[in-house]
Amino acid sequence: MHSTPSIQETADFIQGKTAYRPTIGMILGSGLGGLADELENSITIPYSEIPNFAKSEAVGHANELVIGELDGRTVVAMKGRFHYYEGFTLDEVTFPVRVMKALGVENLLITNACGAVNESFEPGDLMLITDHLNLVGSNPLIGPNNNELGPRFPDLSKVYTPELRAIASSVAQEQGVRLREGVYAWWSGPAYETPAEIRMIRAMGADAVGMSTVPEAIVAAHGRMNVLGISCLTNMACGILDQPLSHDEVIEVAARVREKFVALVKGIVGRV
Repeated sequence: MHSTPSIQETADFIQGKTAYRPTIGMILGSGLGGLADELENSITIPYSEIPNFAKSEAVGHANELVIGELDGRTVVAMKGRFHYYEGFTLDEVTFPVRVMKALGVENLLITNACGAVNESFEPGDLMLITDHLNLVGSNPLIGPNNNELGPRFPDLSKVYTPELRAIASSVAQEQGVRLREGVYAWWSGPAYETPAEIRMIRAMGADAVGMSTVPEAIVAAHGRMNVLGISCLTNMACGILDQPLSHDEVIEVAARVREKFVALVKGIVGRV
């Protein structure tokens, strides 16, 4: 696990670039980074310049940290994240969450583009994450525990904060946006799941499957942050429709729902 000095060094570097003190953090998934462009009076820092940050090459990610104002709130947003499938350790994947906490962030909004496992869902739907399944067989908290960051055995009964979920549901209703609710399953990737794996994942109770989000949510919960998770369902998972899956489709559908997604998040941020 990262040491507190490296977290503090990174937080100090970022804080040295701006007078803003962010209270809300965002991790923006594939094709959803456009939300960061909505931040006003913002500054942008490429990940490559940030000490101790990993270097990502994920497709569909800008790999920049943006700090600015959104609907009267001060926000720090990650345009692109680090994935386990890129070969990063889970420590590297979740390090930015630790840094956000050190910057003063209490509420973390995690987004992703993922596949729908629930057959009543449709591509283009947004889903509020109510809970998750960790199907990767690893955990970002494995290793020595730093008690300054959180407890050795954190409770995950309410990872996705009920109060934030209530706000999201209320805003969606007001905006006339259909916001599904469901369980998100974390699959390591980078290969998509097989039809048999999707049948297994559905039998386990998941409504959607993707390659991110869960490690960041676990670390945020460990650090006693409030977490809201929103998935953009970009495709039906493997085996539901008789067609191959492609990342191009993921990016295309995410771009199609951008307006709806941005309006929803802005509405939520204004109430947090």
